[in-house]
Amino acid sequence: MPCEGCMERDNKSTDATMEFLLLSFSELLCLRVLLFLIFLIVHLVTLAGNVMIFMAVVMEPSHPPMLFFLCQLSVIELCYTLVIVPKALLSLIVVDGSTISFIGCAAQMHLFVAPGGAECFLLVAMSYDRYVAICQPLHYFAVMSEGFCLRLAVACCLGGFAVALGLTVAVFRLPFCQSHHINHFFCDVPAVLHLACTQSYTPELPLLAACVLLLLLPFLLILTSYVCIAAALLHVTSPMGRGKAFSTCISHLAITLLHYGCATFTYIRPKSSYSPARDKMMSLIYTNITPLLYPLIYSLRNKEIRGLLRKMLRRKKITQLN
Repeated sequence: MPCEGCMERDNKSTDATMEFLLLSFSELLCLRVLLFLIFLIVHLVTLAGNVMIFMAVVMEPSHPPMLFFLCQLSVIELCYTLVIVPKALLSLIVVDGSTISFIGCAAQMHLFVAPGGAECFLLVAMSYDRYVAICQPLHYFAVMSEGFCLRLAVACCLGGFAVALGLTVAVFRLPFCQSHHINHFFCDVPAVLHLACTQSYTPELPLLAACVLLLLLPFLLILTSYVCIAAALLHVTSPMGRGKAFSTCISHLAITLLHYGCATFTYIRPKSSYSPARDKMMSLIYTNITPLLYPLIYSLRNKEIRGLLRKMLRRKKITQLN
């Protein structure tokens, strides 16, 4: 049954001219300036880190599969943060919240979910790369050819785009209540679903399907890859060889746990347990902190990335001297 105060599908509540009000951090008036400065610095550092990794890989003549996937990951993170963070920074300046149109809200949700979904699929591709490198080292370059890696990259992006489009269409076909106040700093899926005028669990089904496609199935595939890797490492007698193989996986494991942990905590739960304050804090972490940690994790743990960054900085220094 629809909730009291709902508006029908054919009226202005679901018309393209309808607007939502993003309340953002209206309850934290005294901390606005501090939050703005912190988020701005984090955003700029995140952009700089991902751009440096992207440029370092692009400037390298040869692109091993893992570096190719890291380059794509950096591009995804750039898209991910540029969709959300500038709007969040703007909302900290506006005292009474900021408005966003119906179409703008739908576009923001889609452009946020699509890179996130592409990243879920990309982490699977990266785990498969590690599986082939450790379990089938003699066939690595034959299996992980340039054409195959490119097809995997395109499939990750198309998969994320398709799932995000289906989820966004399903969410914005729902009837919304008269209150169009979104207690969030962007059009996140749980925050918009909270406005849906229905007391059934039907509106949550598209989100559940998206979680299965983007979180559960990819995570099971990654887990399968690492079970095979662990089984292969049991037959490695040399502690040095085992440690070297494990060190190539630690960065990917850290990012996988970070990405899936935040996403699972935020999206895999019933609508009745929705908490705006908690959701905003989690969103701050996975839209600001985790994109900052990704380049740090890979630049600190990956020798190839460190080498590429040093080479790029050396080239820049030589160019400046000349």
